Amino acid sequence: MDKLQAVFIDRDGTIGGTGHFIHPKEFTPYPFSKEALDLLKENGIKTFACTNQHRISKGEASIEDFYDEFMAFGFDDAFICSHGSSEGCECRKPSSGLLREAAEKHGLDLSKTAFIGDVGSTDMLAAHAVGAKKVLVLTGWGESSLTQFRHTWADVEPDYIAENLLKAVKLLLQQ
Repeated sequence: MDKLQAVFIDRDGTIGGTGHFIHPKEFTPYPFSKEALDLLKENGIKTFACTNQHRISKGEASIEDFYDEFMAFGFDDAFICSHGSSEGCECRKPSSGLLREAAEKHGLDLSKTAFIGDVGSTDMLAAHAVGAKKVLVLTGWGESSLTQFRHTWADVEPDYIAENLLKAVKLLLQQ
């Protein structure tokens, strides 16, 4: 595989949390998340947060709250959909609008990127739509994405399945 240009990383259930909404002021990353991000940086790979956060549209948090959180974690940029699932936007995963926006803004070839996330029906489908490597982590919703919710993304196979974000990053760096 050509050298990765960037890795997109989902927030809830991948970087930390439970898979459910947690306000950025209360959100705690998993203990290994900083090491995972640092490893990517040390290898010259850009890191982009990529998350659906419909609670923004309900006034429960702001895009700035999330963006500031991601910058504090050390991401190079963050792409955040604030829309609800019924709004029909192009940016809400599983649509690939956030990934295409990042590619345009940062000059990326999306076939030289990877997406690490815990939800098959959003993260893996968005990655598949643009030809990015798909890495499903078993934290958050990962286990149930492979079992009780597998039918919601049955036509797509993850390229890798990893126990957590750090192991996912190490897998990608070995390729």
